[in-house]
Amino acid sequence: MDNSVTRATLSQRAAEATSLARTDVSALSARMFELIGNALMAGETVKLTGFGTLQVRSRAERMGRNPRTGEQYRIDPRHTVVFIPGARLREALDGNAPKSSD
Repeated sequence: MDNSVTRATLSQRAAEATSLARTDVSALSARMFELIGNALMAGETVKLTGFGTLQVRSRAERMGRNPRTGEQYRIDPRHTVVFIPGARLREALDGNAPKSSD
């Protein structure tokens, strides 16, 4: 079972919800993702109110290990994008969390 939501799926759902043409919604979302990517590449934080925040963080150089051979190797420092969910999203997810039977 595939639980992934693709750009095409998002565009289809947004077009249905807004009665806009799917091509218009696709073009708008493509531009929005482009702007988000450009902001992140410029080192900016992207805040999406009610959803969450995207930040670029630096990862330090570290040693890794090949689990098959046990051989150690150096992992270069790099930048990565981190998503921090907003309060409303966290609350919504916690409301859908399975109840523990403790």
